[in-house]
Amino acid sequence: MPAATPGTPSLLRAMNDRAALELLLTHGPLSRTRIGHLTGLSKPTASQLLARLEAAGLVVATGTDGGRPGPNAQLYALNARAAHVGGLDVTPEGVVAAVADLSGTVVGGFELPYAEGAEAVAQVTAALDGAVAAAGLHRDDLHRLVIATPGAFDPQTGRLRYASHLPGWHSPTLLDELAAALPMPVEYENDVNLAAVAEQRLGAARGHEDFVLLWNEEGLGAALVLGGRLHRGWTGGAGEVGFLPVPGHPLVRQVTRANSGGYQELAGAQVLPRLAREHGVEVPAAPGTDTGTGALPPGSPAAPPGPQVAAAVALLRRAAAEPEGPHLDFLRSYATVLATGLASLVAVLDPELVVLSGAVISAGGDPLRTLLQDELAEIAPSRPRLVAGEVHERPVLRGALESALAAAREEVFDTSR
Repeated sequence: MPAATPGTPSLLRAMNDRAALELLLTHGPLSRTRIGHLTGLSKPTASQLLARLEAAGLVVATGTDGGRPGPNAQLYALNARAAHVGGLDVTPEGVVAAVADLSGTVVGGFELPYAEGAEAVAQVTAALDGAVAAAGLHRDDLHRLVIATPGAFDPQTGRLRYASHLPGWHSPTLLDELAAALPMPVEYENDVNLAAVAEQRLGAARGHEDFVLLWNEEGLGAALVLGGRLHRGWTGGAGEVGFLPVPGHPLVRQVTRANSGGYQELAGAQVLPRLAREHGVEVPAAPGTDTGTGALPPGSPAAPPGPQVAAAVALLRRAAAEPEGPHLDFLRSYATVLATGLASLVAVLDPELVVLSGAVISAGGDPLRTLLQDELAEIAPSRPRLVAGEVHERPVLRGALESALAAAREEVFDTSR
């Protein structure tokens, strides 16, 4: 239909429709009277609105509002099945996929471990098909897909940068091949950026316009949110803090070839066993990891992605559980090396908040956070508040779904189209 112009009845109807859909998304089922009260619409106008949205398949009648004096009121809810979105988290260990309905509920998931020689397009389609099948859907049913990867696709060249450790994802024609294989609009985003999206929408960064998310799992990374928006940089590499030159480690040259830098070498997960031994903390054998293939129940927690990370997580959890003596010295030493790189971010960006996320940092809990806060206060010019991330179940994947949902809702909730 023609685009609505300012002040026309069609534009006002579209605005009211969107307001009502947002209310149903936020509050759950509501009666006509309650929608009228929250939107300021008259009862007849609210009735027309609900009839219009119900006919469009965007709302459904769902039960009545019992337990009050007088006749029971009909309740209306957002039709969560009006659209579905997908999210993929791609790592060197494999691909995890999930499907969510319009309400944000995860309705299907699938995990596909990396296989030697597997092509990226085949990995993506197999994982995605597994997730949509678990949701009882087909690939064509998805409204939008967001794919998370380490590094970032350069907007100028279309090639993946800062992630030489991701096998099979460096072909110059990869994005064209994926576009040919996938029928829905697809967006690609850095994995740590999407963890920040999850925290901004659902977790510790809600209500904050300027924050940094510091992440540590297979690599150190950061997401920068400035004025409420992700800052990606000219090549998409903003936040690749593992490459930072830092005091305490020799200067690393040819960093893209090495796929590492000073901060990564100083404070990455791989240094934890050495730090532990230096402080007399016993270093156990690394726990094993599960590489099974198959459907995931909605809300499945993420296992540590590799033996190196699993070993670091085990050490930090044990130290955080008994933060005294050698354990405390170990935690303080790790807080110092983390603060060394974080201080540079704080000096340049002056964020209101720093969210600590990723399996390694999270394993240190409040003891590590407190020590890091104290150490940062000694070496950084400003003192942002440090908080633990609150999205614990696959934060990168959750961020991919949230990003896809935001775009899908923007389109689906626009009834002027």
